Amino acid sequence: MAHEWCSVICENRQGFEDWESILFVSLEIGFRHLDPWDLYIGIELIHTERHQEFFSTVFEKGESETIADLLHAWTAKGSSHAPAHTLLGTCTKHLVGLRNLTPFSPRLRRLVIRSVELIGHEGFEGVGVNSFIELLNHLHVTTEDMDWEFRWAKLLLDTLQSSDEAQHLSHWYWGLLVELAISDPLWLRRATAYSPQITKFLTEAREWSKLECWMGIVWVVWPPGADGITEEGVDHSMSLLFRQRPGAAQNLKQWMERWSRNHSEDAPESFQRVCRQALEAAQRDAL
Repeated sequence: MAHEWCSVICENRQGFEDWESILFVSLEIGFRHLDPWDLYIGIELIHTERHQEFFSTVFEKGESETIADLLHAWTAKGSSHAPAHTLLGTCTKHLVGLRNLTPFSPRLRRLVIRSVELIGHEGFEGVGVNSFIELLNHLHVTTEDMDWEFRWAKLLLDTLQSSDEAQHLSHWYWGLLVELAISDPLWLRRATAYSPQITKFLTEAREWSKLECWMGIVWVVWPPGADGITEEGVDHSMSLLFRQRPGAAQNLKQWMERWSRNHSEDAPESFQRVCRQALEAAQRDAL
């Protein structure tokens, strides 16, 4: 009822002297008491285009918990008619603007993360890669924050492959993507293709810690020698990586061992060969 009442307030705001305060109180009554970790709110919300009218009002006010109330209404399962995440996709400019909001409550953080997950990378293309990456860096998402890990795996990969500016995504996410890839590499292999551009810009930018993570992702998801991915290009990047970060070889082996145990498959024979060749090349270069 509170959700429908919000729409009525906005539609008839000319007749209310302090319609914004009434709107915010209605949101608070309807959603403040709900658990932001619960996907299902147990009630049926009807989302229509009219509800978009009060989205800007809530965000422009900039009150953390009121924004969280609204996001809870638009992200909980069980809503009908116009899907809430479809409406959210038209409001990404407001969402990325939250990266500058203080204070940023744990409840708001949780619901922004859910909103980003529902919208996906494509929905944020209109606001610019840098703004979206700044929001992600601000959120510092963990696997415990995710409702569906595979959605985040694709979102992060799509973000990385969208622009060279993706190198500004914090190292945390590169490591997180390694973990997500080890968990479900086949799904990622079907959903996305290998991008040599990422290998190129990380190498040229000398982003060795991120390149280490990216090589782990490549071997887990798109093992060289398959699907047209050449060992030569990966071998060269790994040689440079091992020269700068000798410990990277051990980390890559540990990731592949975990992948092998999780999926009851042997690591590709090419992995040991390329690792050995890259280590030998790095040692020769160091002399």
